Amino acid sequence: MATGVPEIRTQQEINIQKEVKNITNCALHSEARLVRLDSLLFFSTETGDAWLLDTDDNLALCLMRDSEEQPYVINETATNYSIVWEASYQIKGNAFIVYKKSGQIKTIVGYPTKEIIRLSGK
Repeated sequence: MATGVPEIRTQQEINIQKEVKNITNCALHSEARLVRLDSLLFFSTETGDAWLLDTDDNLALCLMRDSEEQPYVINETATNYSIVWEASYQIKGNAFIVYKKSGQIKTIVGYPTKEIIRLSGK
């Protein structure tokens, strides 16, 4: 899968809700993109998926799956934000493994795992 050029932004340049809208729009248009802000990493895939990751704590939030928006909770003010994380994640080779709070484990192949690792600095 080809991925778009990753973007790295500073805290002053970011609006979480705006980035969520941008990355889900990319997913809707089958555009692969990665955007990093500190420990947060937004990515979309050509298959219509979009995720928000906390690369420091390996937390994951699915924003869109197969071009369908998923339920999520993100609260943001001008100076602070909070995210209700639904899962944690792990990368093993080309497998993106999601551990949901419900106990469900899902393995996804085809995500830009190498780029995620590179951008997360791990």
